[in-house]
Amino acid sequence: MDDIEVYASEYANVTYNSKSKSIIVKWHGNVSSKEYIRAIETALDYQKKYEVPIHNYISDIRGQGIVSPESRKWFEKNAIPRAVSQGLLRAGVVLEGNFFKKYYLNMILQVSKAYKLPLKFFNSFEEAIDWASSFED
Repeated sequence: MDDIEVYASEYANVTYNSKSKSIIVKWHGNVSSKEYIRAIETALDYQKKYEVPIHNYISDIRGQGIVSPESRKWFEKNAIPRAVSQGLLRAGVVLEGNFFKKYYLNMILQVSKAYKLPLKFFNSFEEAIDWASSFED
């Protein structure tokens, strides 16, 4: 893979894959709102700074703790519109669902539809990467 590390912390690892034009975020444990926003903003800033195409966003939330309502609302109102305006075409989430994650994802799904951003769910990271790599844009 052609991965470039964009951000690393004990809560999240963010990489850019130039081949699939994807930002990939792997979450680890419970994350504060500040740290959640920092990881996402770093990915968005990377795209602007280096003027690279980011058409896919893959979020691996299998290791993620509960996301606060504050973080989710920030993601809906700030991150999604900004990402779409910067050229994001689609998003994928790798998950092992529990009740709280499914509630969180249903809220994100509703907002992504409003921005006409397709959102797809995957059971494995490999499936998500194959999906992102399947596009010719």
